[in-house]
Amino acid sequence: FKEADGKAEELYQFLLSLSDYITGSEGCELYQVLQQSDDKSCLAVIEKWQSTEHHQKSLAGYPKEDMQAAMSLFAEPPTGHYYICQ
Repeated sequence: FKEADGKAEELYQFLLSLSDYITGSEGCELYQVLQQSDDKSCLAVIEKWQSTEHHQKSLAGYPKEDMQAAMSLFAEPPTGHYYICQ
């Protein structure tokens, strides 16, 4: 994630605040927020899901107004990728 200038701590706290929602979503096996040790503005989230569909259902169920309110913390819209764990 890329934080808006001066918003690294707020973005970090927002991502942490998602933990209960995400880990309580059906199919979620792991949710971690990582902050780079030498550059606190560099953040990453690792999620493990039973399936892509479970993740997408969780995203669709999150209140859009809450996500919209947090967008000022991001320098650009968040992106993600799906990886296969074998």
